[in-house]
Amino acid sequence: MAKARKFTVAAAQIAPVFMDRAATIEKACETLAEAAANGAKLVVFPEAFVPSYPDWVWVTPAIRADLHSSMYAELLDQSVTVPGPDVDKLCRAAKKNKCYVVIGVNERNAAASGTSLYNTLVYIDDKGKVMGIHRKLMPTAAERLVWMPGDGSTLDVFDTPYGKLGGLICWENYMPLARYAMYAQGVQIYVAATWDSADSWVATLRHIAKEGRLYVIGCCIAMRRDEIPDRYEFKSLYPPNGEWVNVGNSAIVGPDGDLLAGPVAAKEEILYAEIDISRQLGSRYWLDAAGHYARPDVFQLTVNRRANAMIADAPEPPAG
Repeated sequence: MAKARKFTVAAAQIAPVFMDRAATIEKACETLAEAAANGAKLVVFPEAFVPSYPDWVWVTPAIRADLHSSMYAELLDQSVTVPGPDVDKLCRAAKKNKCYVVIGVNERNAAASGTSLYNTLVYIDDKGKVMGIHRKLMPTAAERLVWMPGDGSTLDVFDTPYGKLGGLICWENYMPLARYAMYAQGVQIYVAATWDSADSWVATLRHIAKEGRLYVIGCCIAMRRDEIPDRYEFKSLYPPNGEWVNVGNSAIVGPDGDLLAGPVAAKEEILYAEIDISRQLGSRYWLDAAGHYARPDVFQLTVNRRANAMIADAPEPPAG
């Protein structure tokens, strides 16, 4: 399809309504309407935005199995089924505002038990259709208390009028082979939804942009401690005088590793940047990681794209 040369993208550095799926989706719809009114053709939301990133796994001692169990039960109750009515509401908002949306959700494994969770990005087009999803390949450290790993069947790139869209979630961006799998599919607009707000993460965004010669949209939740209701016991485990649970530090980066917007810290804000695809293509003159720089005679990558189903029907016996 023909590509738009220049267009505006947005990174929504906002906080969810903590552990409230319906209210968080409503906030996402309001935010994408605001971003679209300001010219954005693509709006990116943070990792695990609905109903929130489970930060309690990092502050709650492992011995507190009772607390981990109760928080998991509530997270499961407020998580999203894809497809489902919650995603349908996001799709209607995308269609109404004529923009593409990438949003992080906690997703139930509805094809099997329905009681385990994936860390998932949902990709929605400007016609209100789900193009696909990506499930985080490897939850990091304490995240394994709540999320199961995805598989290669969702390691996809999606064709849009603005370029090829894809990405990875948080620290799976440190998996060189996963990044290369995205580059080899021709990704041009790379989403790096995250919970990481360190300065080193901004350096990572800039490295990926320069390595892949592409545009990177890094989007993180910015959330104050006061936005976690007092009824949650784990809240007391944070430093009592700390205002922020996460400061955000979202940024949008150009194909030479240059910062186009942000990083923005310690505030809720929608970041905007204009993307010029012709600039991204020209930069491949210097380096094309999955092209003239690839050396497939020396290095080769094999990706298992099969879905790992929890249950499969046995084949029918042969007739006779």
